[in-house]
Amino acid sequence: MPQFYLPGPWETQKPNILTPELVHHLRVRRIQVGEFFPIFDGKGQVAQAKLLALSNKAGEAELSEIRLDTHRESPYAITLAQGLAGGDKMDWIVEKAIETGAQVIAPLQCERSVIKLTRSSDAERAQKRLLHWQGIVQAACEQCDRTVLATVEAVQTFESYLQKPQKAKLKLLLSPDTDKSLYSVLMNTPPQDIILMIGPEGGHSPEEETQAQATGYQIVSLGDRVLRTETAGIVAITAVHSIWGPEMQNRLG
Repeated sequence: MPQFYLPGPWETQKPNILTPELVHHLRVRRIQVGEFFPIFDGKGQVAQAKLLALSNKAGEAELSEIRLDTHRESPYAITLAQGLAGGDKMDWIVEKAIETGAQVIAPLQCERSVIKLTRSSDAERAQKRLLHWQGIVQAACEQCDRTVLATVEAVQTFESYLQKPQKAKLKLLLSPDTDKSLYSVLMNTPPQDIILMIGPEGGHSPEEETQAQATGYQIVSLGDRVLRTETAGIVAITAVHSIWGPEMQNRLG
C-alpha cells in the first residue's frame, strides 16, 4: 500500500482530522474503518494511521508508531534548475525529478523557453502552475515513499536566479557543446550540494552560458548524444547518485 500525505502537526492523544484530499484517496482505495494505512508529514515523520471514521467529505484517524524516517533522502541536496518547457513536459520533469531524488526544483524562464510566465500579467497563471507542480511533488512522494516533500520554487527569470545567493558551491550547466564531462567532474569532486541547470527546448543561448560561467557555473556535457530537455535533468540526477552513492563511494574509498 502506498503512503499517504497528512500535514502536521499531528495529534498523539486524540483523533486527527483528515484533509479532504486524503479522505478522497482513502475512499478511492476502499480503506475501511478499522484498517491501518501509512502516512507521512512531508518533513520526515511517518506513522501508522488507524481509520476511525470516514464519510464523503470528512474522516478521522488515530496515529501510532510515529517516528522520523529520512533514509531515502541523500546526504547532498540536488537542485534541478530547469528551463521552462512547453506542453506537459514540465509536469513529467517535476514528477521524475522527485522520483530520482531532487530536493529543490527551480523553474526558470529562459531565452528559448516556449512558455512565458514571468511577466506581471502572467502572475496568476504562474501561481496556478506552481500549485499544480506542488501537487505533483506530493503525489510522487506518495508513490516512491519519500517522506520529505521537495521544494518547488516560484517561476523566475534565468538572470534573477543567477543573482540569488546559493548554498551549493558546485554548479553545473548541462550543454552538448562542450568536451567537459559531467562524469569527470563528479568523479573528481566529493559529494556535496549541487545545482544541475538544464535548458528548455533548444537549450541555453550562448549568452546565458556566458552569464552562468561568470557566476561560477561549469559547463558540462552528458555525452555525444543531444538529449531532450525532459530527459537531460533526469539522466543528470541519476548520474549524481550513481557516482556519489554509498556503494560507489565505498568502492572508491
